[in-house]
Amino acid sequence: MSNSEFLDYLMQFPVDDVDQLPSIKVLSQELGISISTLREQLQVAKALGLVEVRPRLGIRPQPYSFTPAVDASLCYAIEQDRNHFEDFVDLRRHLELAYFPQAVDLLREEDHQELRRLVARAWEKLRGKPARIPHQEHRQLHLAFYRRLENVFVTGLLEAYWDAYEAVGLNVYTDFEYLEQVWVYHEQLVEIAIAKDKARGREILQEHFDLMDRMVR
Repeated sequence: MSNSEFLDYLMQFPVDDVDQLPSIKVLSQELGISISTLREQLQVAKALGLVEVRPRLGIRPQPYSFTPAVDASLCYAIEQDRNHFEDFVDLRRHLELAYFPQAVDLLREEDHQELRRLVARAWEKLRGKPARIPHQEHRQLHLAFYRRLENVFVTGLLEAYWDAYEAVGLNVYTDFEYLEQVWVYHEQLVEIAIAKDKARGREILQEHFDLMDRMVR
């Protein structure tokens, strides 16, 4: 049991079984709490990504995601001390390295093709006139390796890393020589993942992370 009547109520229903919850007025009566208290509890549930609240559409439960809770906490931590971002970077690297062999085994043919498309789009941007930063391709490629894990906590932490990466402004880093080196590693990593050479893949991933360390020094 939580300390929120609304969260306790919400936990009774599988998300797939409920399209829309009763109105705030009806819920306050069912839960035996005031409308103002219910609104406060709804705000918490909304911040955690558990519900969507929209005018005329009402209150709709959402599939569980770990990302909103991590985003909120991580944003606060980074505002308090930028070093917390570096600690989270280290956590993300260990996660990707640890789960890479398992993630590669789960990739399907359509995932292989998507990874190759992302690499091709990134090179188009980098070699274009003018050149552009392929940040979305960077984010999507790393997350695509791990999407088949079906582990909401791993994917939640990885998604939160990219949200923080954007929040601190790394998505606008414009050293194109460095970015070209990054995408050489990405291209190698994709082909190695498709070949399921997991040991070599972890080596390339580590080299990619080492390159990032040299960039920020």
